[in-house]
Amino acid sequence: MVENTENNNNEDEWMDDEDEFGEFGEMEESFEALFESSLKELKSGNVVVGTIVQVNPDSVVVDVGGKSEGLIPIAEFIDENGQVKTDIQVGDQFDVLIERTENENGLISLSKEKADRMKVWNTLEEGAVVEGRIVSRIKGGLSVDIGVNAFLPGSQVDLRPVRNLDKLIGESFDFKIIKLNKRRGNIVLSRRVLLEEQRESQRTDTLQVLEEGLEVEGVVKNLTDYGAFIDLGGIDGLLHITDMSWGRVSHPSDILNVSDTIKVKVLKFDREKERVSLGLKQITPDPWMEVEQKYPVGNRISGKVVSLTDYGAFVELEEGVEGLIHVSEMSWTKRIKHPNKLLNIGDEVESVVLALDIPNRRISLGLKQVEPNPWEVIGEKFPIGTIIEGQVKNITDFGIFVGVDEGIDGLVHISDLSWTKRIKHPSELYKKGDLVKAVVLNIDRENERFSLGIKQLAQDPWQTIPTRYAPGTIIKGQVTSVTDFGIFVEIEEGIEGLIHVSEISKEKVDTPKSFANVGDDLEAVVLHVDTQDRKIALSIKQLSDRKEKAEVDAFLGAQKSATTNLGDLFKAGKDED
Repeated sequence: MVENTENNNNEDEWMDDEDEFGEFGEMEESFEALFESSLKELKSGNVVVGTIVQVNPDSVVVDVGGKSEGLIPIAEFIDENGQVKTDIQVGDQFDVLIERTENENGLISLSKEKADRMKVWNTLEEGAVVEGRIVSRIKGGLSVDIGVNAFLPGSQVDLRPVRNLDKLIGESFDFKIIKLNKRRGNIVLSRRVLLEEQRESQRTDTLQVLEEGLEVEGVVKNLTDYGAFIDLGGIDGLLHITDMSWGRVSHPSDILNVSDTIKVKVLKFDREKERVSLGLKQITPDPWMEVEQKYPVGNRISGKVVSLTDYGAFVELEEGVEGLIHVSEMSWTKRIKHPNKLLNIGDEVESVVLALDIPNRRISLGLKQVEPNPWEVIGEKFPIGTIIEGQVKNITDFGIFVGVDEGIDGLVHISDLSWTKRIKHPSELYKKGDLVKAVVLNIDRENERFSLGIKQLAQDPWQTIPTRYAPGTIIKGQVTSVTDFGIFVEIEEGIEGLIHVSEISKEKVDTPKSFANVGDDLEAVVLHVDTQDRKIALSIKQLSDRKEKAEVDAFLGAQKSATTNLGDLFKAGKDED
């Protein structure tokens, strides 16, 4: 009984051992099934969860399960600065892509970056908005990192064409996926579409509140030669160059830059055409409102030369207020041909306010009025009749200009050069730089004219002509000119007489040119002297008459003398008898 009992006990124990063994067998089968499943996952192209078990200088060792480990190049853990990321630690878990199964070292080639890209690809769809960073310039546009590389065409970068795409590299923006091809791995983005949608939304809001007289903020969008376009929020307004400043603006770029945020005033708004005219200077008070009080006529003021023209110089008195110094108001004495002979842009000058025209925004300034007018005292310094000596400054057809005083020239008219000479041009007698003496004839202060005479230094020879060439005087002279109406004969230097055609001969003379030539020496008798018109009438005909009469008188005198002598002889004979 005892043995049976023992046997029974042994059987029971064996049965218990079989039960435990059976459970272990089931566990082993389950483990084998799991191992087989993990082996299926560890195939090239599959994405599995990996755990970092070791970080080496050139790689990271990752446990991917199934008693398998793989390597990921350390380059996949480099940050933007080229340094290994400090936050990777043993135990970190993340998805990895199995690129290649076990190599000769029994390790699997893995990639975290490619697993991340696959994850991203699964989330992308056409029309979705994604954030990305522009990483490089490529043909036709830009490359954008949105987790995977995507293409941003140049036409889709902004609302307006961007000339320098390189400046956008490194910038992050939101983009819209406008084309997606997962099979080819192509993604096309657009930033322009989002900006247009945003602009349209802003435009609707802006149009609701925009009105004339409103002061608004805007961003300088574009600059042109004639102004600037300002983005008011979905709608552009034109800020004309004339409305940028109360002062002078050569080009909008002088005071504005693209992307500047500025405050402007709405001057005009055409809601139907959506055209907006803006003003920047209208934000500040008009400086011309106080010009009359600040710059009264007669005041001396200082300013900066900002512009030169043929007719004068513009002087800035303050921003937005300019005055004109006309070329005629620059010097009392000098003839200024162009303002640049006296002034330069940027010069600080003192001038006198001559006149104000507030409605037309004009101020007339005088530069010469800062100094005393020399014409007011010139008459006291050089009374009429004073003999002056000066250099010939200029020669014209009508006379010569002689320097009298600093900045003042006197004119010797061609008619006042000589009493007697016929002068066709003053250059026959004088040249620039010659030192000459002259007499002050007249001073016209109002018209600033100073008249001189050179011939007045000597006595007028015509004052003695009547006594030196009285009627009946026989003269000898040289023919200077032969005309249809007579012959001109020079009696002495500068003094001519005219033998009229009727006074040439008793016989009819068809033309004086048949009687004498220029240079011939002729003898004539003085008929008449006109000192007022400075004319002397001569006659050859009357000289001939006088000669004939003299010959007759001489002949008759000779006859009378002969008769007297015969009578005396006859009488003497009788006396002898």
